[in-house]
Amino acid sequence: MRFLGRALIGLFLTALTVGLLAMAGYTTYGALQARWADEGRPPTGRERVFAAEVAPLIFGEERPVLTAFGEIRSRRTLELRAPAEGTVIELADVFEDGGAVSAGQPLLRIDPAEAQSARDTAAADLRDAENELTEATRALELAGEEVAAARMQAELRSRALERAEDLAERGVGSTAAVETAELAEATANQQILAQRRALALAEARVDNAGTALDRRRIALAEAERRLAQTELRAEFDGVLTEVDVAAGRLVNRNERLASLIDADDLEVAFRISTAQYVRLLDDDGALPQRPVNVILDVFGLDVQSQATLTRESGAVEDGQSGRLLFARIATPRGLRVGDFVRVEVEEPLLPFVARLPAAALGSDGQILLLGDDNVLEAADVELARRQGDDVLIRGEGLRDREVVLARTPVLGEGIRINPIRPEAADAPEEPDTIALEPDRRARLIAFVEGNNFIPADVRERLLRQLNEDEVPARMVARLEARMGS
Repeated sequence: MRFLGRALIGLFLTALTVGLLAMAGYTTYGALQARWADEGRPPTGRERVFAAEVAPLIFGEERPVLTAFGEIRSRRTLELRAPAEGTVIELADVFEDGGAVSAGQPLLRIDPAEAQSARDTAAADLRDAENELTEATRALELAGEEVAAARMQAELRSRALERAEDLAERGVGSTAAVETAELAEATANQQILAQRRALALAEARVDNAGTALDRRRIALAEAERRLAQTELRAEFDGVLTEVDVAAGRLVNRNERLASLIDADDLEVAFRISTAQYVRLLDDDGALPQRPVNVILDVFGLDVQSQATLTRESGAVEDGQSGRLLFARIATPRGLRVGDFVRVEVEEPLLPFVARLPAAALGSDGQILLLGDDNVLEAADVELARRQGDDVLIRGEGLRDREVVLARTPVLGEGIRINPIRPEAADAPEEPDTIALEPDRRARLIAFVEGNNFIPADVRERLLRQLNEDEVPARMVARLEARMGS
């Protein structure tokens, strides 16, 4: 009985196994038939839809801003050179790099011993010339009196001759007396000629003495000028730079000692392309005096000054292109000669242009417009200006159309997109100011105080803002970037 039970169990399991295998084979065969039936049908794909940010095109008037970079210069720069040769015996306390001087202030003194000796000698020669002129004048007066006396004597001799001739005519006088009177008259006339000759010599002596006196005066003035040149004075209010002199140094005449610049009369020189230059010209072809904004970037704190476009370079230098323009700075606060600054000049108004991000304009000069069923359309536009990260464009038939703000390689004409409009986004804005921890604040303050390249007024402004409860986030980011943190 046990054998029969086991045999029945084995038979049952064998039948169950065969049934399961048959079911599996039938299922596999059915799946294969379904696959073979589907191989002849064309595949059906699903259209991909991309998301893109769009905004309406708004046309109107825009004033482009021309951006360039330039260098701060002084409109008055003077090279200080040694006016005489000798040993420097005295220097002003402010005669150093960065020293502020005022007009007429003594800066340097060279040993005046030789110049003083030459001046004293010229003064002594002048006194000799004055004495000679005085003596010649007195001699001239005496010569004039002698001529007058000789004339008087000649008149007396003439009257005596007349009496002798009268007596002879009346038979009272003798012929010998007449001859004696005639001889006396001739002698008196001869004496007049001699005295006149002496008077002429006296006059010539006076003239020579006057000429010599003028020469001595000129020599004295020259000696005093050379003596005055032993002292160097400031010609105008300014700041000293490139100082190369010390007390006790022997200098040569016309040797360069320093430079004096007017720190309150500054201008910025910047170069632009010829195309940009043409856009700045007015209808008469002249360069107008346009306002200019001068910006110095100092650790996130922009130092701005207003300037006025004044002139352009007269010629293009060798190896250069474009035009070199100059703008006079009205209030050069915080600016120094040699600063590298950014210059912004307003151009004339452009009518009927739209401002878009630069990423919206393709290299082929086309933009993508949102069409029916959110399908993109390509449109050709004219690029009017580039303004940093933006562009100004013109085009026909684009009013009230929506444009893709950023083109990507997957976007093109005929692509369907899911438009995202900026006004619907609620992205949180980054805070303009942040609160600093004490350690972080202390590191920033130490960095600003130890940086000698920051102007004094800008440093005070940075420190004042760093000591406040809320500090501009942009300034903190720039300072930490310069610190290398």
